[in-house]
Amino acid sequence: MRVKQPILKGAPRPRRAVLGMAPYSPPTGGRLGKLRLDFNENTVGCSPRIIEFLKQQLSAERLAVYPDYATVRPALAEFFRVAPDQLLPTNGTDEAIQVLINTYVDDGDEVLLLHPSYAMYRFYAEVAGAAIREIAYRPGTLDFPLEELLTAISPSTKAVLIANPNNPTGTAVTLSGVEKILRRARKVAVLIDEAYFEFCGITALGLLDAYPNLFVSRTFSKVYGMAAMRMGCLFSRAENVALLHKAQSPYSVNTLAAWAAQEAVRDTAYVENYVTEALAARELLCVGLEKMGIDYIPSQANFVLMRAGKRAIEIRDRLREKQVLVRDRSYEIAGCLRVTVGTREQTRQFLDTLQEIW
Repeated sequence: MRVKQPILKGAPRPRRAVLGMAPYSPPTGGRLGKLRLDFNENTVGCSPRIIEFLKQQLSAERLAVYPDYATVRPALAEFFRVAPDQLLPTNGTDEAIQVLINTYVDDGDEVLLLHPSYAMYRFYAEVAGAAIREIAYRPGTLDFPLEELLTAISPSTKAVLIANPNNPTGTAVTLSGVEKILRRARKVAVLIDEAYFEFCGITALGLLDAYPNLFVSRTFSKVYGMAAMRMGCLFSRAENVALLHKAQSPYSVNTLAAWAAQEAVRDTAYVENYVTEALAARELLCVGLEKMGIDYIPSQANFVLMRAGKRAIEIRDRLREKQVLVRDRSYEIAGCLRVTVGTREQTRQFLDTLQEIW
């Protein structure tokens, strides 16, 4: 969407791509202490071991030293079962997207996105001045449009950015579908963003050695409960990672985030228990919506897209009045709200509150 943005008299004129961008302003204020079902975060917090580990490591001297990634890279590589030179620590998935685009996309280059999807794909592509083409998720079911995407890939395409499972639909493409995309998009940077991998189990990491055009991202903001830390990883073949590293700020990942990530992957039991609880809660949520006659999109992530109809904004606002936060997505999928899945207790609280106002 093109927007008119005033320019201060006497100030330098921004790039045309920036002038034409719509601002991205997520409603992040005043959320603490409420039932946070709006941003797909871990709804109970990170592993207690992370907090204890940070306390043990923290000192005035260590905060005065620039970050050192000598231990975090091999620790994460071992956990994700890749070589250390196939992994780039990033400041959240957002920086992974930005670094990939900065490395492979020039002004005017074609970038293929799916719609609706994670807003930061379009954000960074627009900042780069890319020519963006969008392929819509299939009407009604919001299934992944595999054939449509394959048809859209052309010699002009420089990057394809895919969330799997997708946010906000919760739908996913199979691993065989990912391979079809990689084969069709030879010499094209294909990013598979696996922010919600733990809730669906589909990963392209095992394909890195087979496809030199594959890039995979992971985040610590969701299942690990570290959204405030801004920690992620970008994976690819070692030669690609070396190029990505050239386009990245040398100290973009702060020391606390690097420490926390190392401890997070050690506490596998915490993650496994949270995923088990979230999947049970997701089933509980879907059953509850069915009992109320509310349609929804079957999800492979830790959220469910429900069809609230013409009352979507009203329902969101009335839930907020009762300290329950959900995310409006009706601006891109008519009548839809996205509900994060946390624990079964939290899901029952949401369903009880929704029942009161439905």
